[in-house]
Amino acid sequence: MQFESIVGTIWLDANSEALTRVSYTPLAETPLANQTILALAQSQLEEFFSGNRTTFDLPYQFESGTPFQREVWQALTEIPYGETCSYQAVAEKIQRPKAVRAIGQANRNNPLPILVPCHRVIGKSGKLVGYSGSSEAGLQIKEQLLTIENSTLQELTLF
Repeated sequence: MQFESIVGTIWLDANSEALTRVSYTPLAETPLANQTILALAQSQLEEFFSGNRTTFDLPYQFESGTPFQREVWQALTEIPYGETCSYQAVAEKIQRPKAVRAIGQANRNNPLPILVPCHRVIGKSGKLVGYSGSSEAGLQIKEQLLTIENSTLQELTLF
């Protein structure tokens, strides 16, 4: 399923039980994708984009990722709406303080951006770095998502 949003076209995929992908680039929908879950995901994402949703309550699953990546993605879900933290803070949260670059790679491979809020992770200096392949368009999307959440980009919050 795909739909237009304020950050551009978004593609969604699911298995029979849960949402499995949110993508800014085209992806093929799984033949057994649960259409009810896809519709719910679209609805909740649209509510988020309009500023009317701060949390998501739909089933999702990671069908890919290493144990380390899944640990990072789980830690990202604990960053509160409207707050940011550094890659270093995420590394410390998962008790791997030297894994800052690996945290960045895990964020880049996050199959469920927005729901698993990798956009809330910013550079230690407070600058926006890395999002959706580190393209300029990706950084613009990251900025838009943080603006929706009214984040103050100058202040880093440790979660």
